Amino acid sequence: MTDDYLTRIGKLIRDARKHRGLTQSELAQLLKTSQSAVNRIEQGQQNLTLEMLARIGAALDSEFVALGASGPSHLRVRGETKLSGSIAVKSSKNAGVALLCAALLNEGRTTLRKVARIEEVNRLLEVLQSIGFRTTWIGDEGDLELIPPTHLDLSSIDAEAARRTRSIIMFLGPLMHREKSFDLPYAGGCDLGTRTVEPHMTALRPFGLEVKATEGSYHATVDPSVSPVRPIVLTERGDTVTENALLAAARHEGTTVIRNASPNYMVQDLCFFLERLGVVIEGIGTTTLRVTGRSRIDVDVEYAPSEDPIEAMSLITAAIVTESQITVRRVPIEFMEIELALLEEMGFTYDRSEEYLAENGHTRLVDITTYPSVLHAPIDKIHPMPFPGLNIDNLPFFAVIAANASGTTLLHDWVYENRAIYLTELNKLGANVKLLDPHRVLIEGPTRWRATELVCPPALRPAVVILIAMLAAKGTSVLRSVYVINRGYEDLAARLNALGADIETFRDI
Repeated sequence: MTDDYLTRIGKLIRDARKHRGLTQSELAQLLKTSQSAVNRIEQGQQNLTLEMLARIGAALDSEFVALGASGPSHLRVRGETKLSGSIAVKSSKNAGVALLCAALLNEGRTTLRKVARIEEVNRLLEVLQSIGFRTTWIGDEGDLELIPPTHLDLSSIDAEAARRTRSIIMFLGPLMHREKSFDLPYAGGCDLGTRTVEPHMTALRPFGLEVKATEGSYHATVDPSVSPVRPIVLTERGDTVTENALLAAARHEGTTVIRNASPNYMVQDLCFFLERLGVVIEGIGTTTLRVTGRSRIDVDVEYAPSEDPIEAMSLITAAIVTESQITVRRVPIEFMEIELALLEEMGFTYDRSEEYLAENGHTRLVDITTYPSVLHAPIDKIHPMPFPGLNIDNLPFFAVIAANASGTTLLHDWVYENRAIYLTELNKLGANVKLLDPHRVLIEGPTRWRATELVCPPALRPAVVILIAMLAAKGTSVLRSVYVINRGYEDLAARLNALGADIETFRDI
């Protein structure tokens, strides 16, 4: 029995390491142990202390175990569930994270409205507080006030918090305008650091920034005499790469042209916020941005990030899989149109309201009312594309939807190396999901869902997909170590319970 648990823990650690993009050698460096020891751990051939499990969890940002009273939290899900009522989509996690990084540009007071109170936001707030920011939650709706110090104290940066959020890389764009040289902690060894930062350098090197990845830190130096002399062409149309380019251009006095930019929802929110700071941006929502920056920004600003299309898809998926009629309010329709068109093709029936504007004054919202539907597999494979295509983060939800549909569906997750494998966990709940290769799964439906106990995978969206399947599974399921869900969703279990779900949060004694 002990050997079986060690094997299961080892597999979980291996999956989390791969999801984090680390080699065994890089994980060994973080743990100050040998690669052979890491290999034995992953093979289930090494006894583990609670202290070592906690260190591994911190290094991989996965809550395998936590010492003290606040151990890992789990969810007990009683299905089959029928949902009813209405629910409003909360503000975008990814936009909120970008806006926290953008606050570094502003010497004035930044107030963000209805920010998602999730673990990713908490980690960034810990970093900002450690370098001198005063951060205050105001009221009950998630308003957040940020007041910068006169001088940033980067020598006191909270390295542990910084290493627990990948978003820390978006500090590069704004910090290069505040410091001539600085160190920025990150999780991983030199090789991983170089691979991670290189796409960003395409965007930032034209502004005079050079970054060397050392062990556990980026060492950045800035040459203020360097500025873009031609359009910046991003080699990767990534969201965070585009955001870093925008953050660098915002404090560059002059006009910067960014080509092959991501026009995704969080990038548009960042653009609208930068406009409130006095930055002039042309081409918002397209792949070419023309940014005229300001050498100094000192503005008391308020901004409300728009609603999260990924959360909207999560809630609609929960309704589809449980064959429920609910109303999902404040859906950012511009970033959901392809998903809804594909669902219509599969037989999904729903109503949508007239459009209205989000509090940012730009994003178009609708209310979606779902109806129980008889689904069939789509004719073609399902694959993501950059906006305005099917959102990369929404693809996993089609796995659990396809499992409810009659016929065979092919999902092609071409972006991520190791995410598709987590969708095979649905088999333990009764689905028929075949992994064809690291990027493709074949799903045969429909599915008679059955309850089971699972450990939460380290990937956010597949974790939520499993939770949704548990809502439809007859009996009591347990989803263990759900920190990864808390990183991206605010009070998801409680909000689903308000619709009629029966989910209990608990901790081991």
